[in-house]
Amino acid sequence: MMRIPRPTTSLVSRIPAVKPTSSILRKGYASSSSHTLSPASVVTTLPNKIRVATEAVPGHFHAVGVYVDAGSRFESQRTSGISHLLDRLAFKSTNKHSDEEMTRLIDSLGSQVTCSSSRETIMYQSTVFPESLPLALELISSTIRHPLLLPEEILAQKEAASYEIREIWNKPELILPEIFHTIAFQNNTLGMPLLCPESQLPRLGEQEVRGFMSDWYRPERIVVAGIGMPHEELVQLSQRFFGDIPATSTSTSTSTSSTLHTSSQQQQPLGSKSFATVSNVTAPSDYNDLVDAKAVYTGGEYYIEKPEDQLVHLHIGFEGLGIHDPDIYALATLQTLLGGGGSFSAGGPGKGMYTRLYTKVLNQHYSVDYCAGFHHCYADSGLFGIAASVYPQFAPRIVDVMAGQLHALTGQMFGGIEQKEFMRAKNMLKSTLVMALESKLTAVEDLGRQVQIHGHKVPVEEMCAKIDELTLEDLWRTANRVLRPASSSSRLNYGLGSGKATIVAQGPNLKALGDVKRTLKDRWGLGL
Repeated sequence: MMRIPRPTTSLVSRIPAVKPTSSILRKGYASSSSHTLSPASVVTTLPNKIRVATEAVPGHFHAVGVYVDAGSRFESQRTSGISHLLDRLAFKSTNKHSDEEMTRLIDSLGSQVTCSSSRETIMYQSTVFPESLPLALELISSTIRHPLLLPEEILAQKEAASYEIREIWNKPELILPEIFHTIAFQNNTLGMPLLCPESQLPRLGEQEVRGFMSDWYRPERIVVAGIGMPHEELVQLSQRFFGDIPATSTSTSTSTSSTLHTSSQQQQPLGSKSFATVSNVTAPSDYNDLVDAKAVYTGGEYYIEKPEDQLVHLHIGFEGLGIHDPDIYALATLQTLLGGGGSFSAGGPGKGMYTRLYTKVLNQHYSVDYCAGFHHCYADSGLFGIAASVYPQFAPRIVDVMAGQLHALTGQMFGGIEQKEFMRAKNMLKSTLVMALESKLTAVEDLGRQVQIHGHKVPVEEMCAKIDELTLEDLWRTANRVLRPASSSSRLNYGLGSGKATIVAQGPNLKALGDVKRTLKDRWGLGL
């Protein structure tokens, strides 16, 4: 399942690291290490460096997932789109099961088994009854470790991906956040497209997929996480299905796919469009170039003139904070405070109707169809800003409206943040975090991603405590760090970013927007 970014905030799975409360050596794994993270969370490191994490949440079913530290940020121009293709190829034929057998076994579990890719992880997840846990993990292990990647399966998934790509490109609410990333981080890491470029489909085949997996599916980059089962049970199952993966040697040379079967390259394409694979004899490795590559925020502008569109869509944003930045809670609170959404929302209190973008924009300007704050947070950078969709007659005014709302976050002023809305935003953010973890599938993803990023789980109570500690001064200072980097005493995220705004727009008569960058900088003092 493809994951397209949405303009929401997520601190779950993305919270600053804290030290574990204690550590113990678990019996039976002399070469392994374990940490008791909280009364309910435990992590064990297998001898080959795969980490196994569990959280003791009672219930009638378990959630389990395998999380690989891979994704589109680890792709190069040569391998762009591999992650998208990989998640479509999951749970097909393996050395143990045919495609039909895999489908039948998944159906027998009584629940879904899914794979999804994002910029920083590829995850395989399932919710199962306790007695089905071994089968679920065996199927996940089989598709990760022993996929056959048959020619007909690859070509069928290319056809499906091509249709998916075209559909998403026709939906501004889905594709513009993607384009926004590619403009914000041009030609590097987080700017590599999550959605496979259609021009890449003929270039990707079995050798490229196996080469990518050889590079990034290394045991030290894999976390097995579970919710509900005894810790020792998941450790034993992980040892059984993943424990024989050889530990990565420090002297491991760059991988090639010269030993892979190449017969699949002779397959004829499906349908009228040619997706015949153009593949090298060997697939060179990008690991050494990308494993430590830091995100470099560039900023920039991109305009898509579409006279047939009924609305003008505009995204304005700036470089946000990496997950380890201590101000990440303040930035998430700012996004919650902005809130917003569509011009029509059924329901009453609790749906964010008192957020700033509802009260100050949607309720004030009938020509605004959609307006919401967004916050994308990654390991070493992020994006923060506002997205809006308006009727064309309002296009000349929307830039000032959006910029004014961002400016109001930066200090004490008329129309700025009030204490009551500040407290409301903190409570909304805390409730969002706590209620999200009521879902076991969300909870297991949170556990797996936290262990992947930090090496341990940060309790939600600690996250809420850090949110409670925030002051208005913290929000003002953080807003200035992000929106006015020229006046900040320290540059964001290693000082690599340009500090410029990122602007992406689509719709009719975009000239009506005026010079967006100049308006932001000269009139509102936003960006460099």
